[in-house]
Amino acid sequence: MSEDKSQQEKTGWFTLSGDVNSDMVHRVFDAVAAMTEDGIETAHILVQSNGGYVSDGLCLYNFMASSPIKFVMYNGGAVASIAVILYLCGSERYCSDTARFMVHKSHATASPGSRPDALNIIVEGLRADDARTESILRKTVELTPEQWSIHQYSDLHLNARDAKTAGLVNDIRDFAPPKGAILRNI
Repeated sequence: MSEDKSQQEKTGWFTLSGDVNSDMVHRVFDAVAAMTEDGIETAHILVQSNGGYVSDGLCLYNFMASSPIKFVMYNGGAVASIAVILYLCGSERYCSDTARFMVHKSHATASPGSRPDALNIIVEGLRADDARTESILRKTVELTPEQWSIHQYSDLHLNARDAKTAGLVNDIRDFAPPKGAILRNI
């Protein structure tokens, strides 16, 4: 077997889309188990997600960042909210020229008539989620003071060039599996 063919067998190409939730967690767990069994060393993953649940996104970030598989992440359209944290698990990250990212603080809706103690629990949970996600952002990306200020109170949108300047992506490059590669949906 040639060295090129051996190397190709150790690289996989995947797509991951939808809400970041417990279903996505199970899909990724199953996919990484299959990658491990198949001997994949590098997994190229195109992510398309507008976000979801903070705990599920943090679980996926921690799981994938600690995996023996090297993840190369791509954004071909939109990666937003907690999906940005998931995306940051990649040791290499790329996006298409027309891609966008969006990050914001956590939010929740209280039930009508909620008592102050219940509201306090919600607020403390949101603060804890924000501290966890912000620590990952701060160790990975370099936003300007103005961008951090926007993030503090609103949605921060980054286009491909902004993302490259901030270190969110290594470069502007499309997800492009080589001819003949098998593309699997997670």
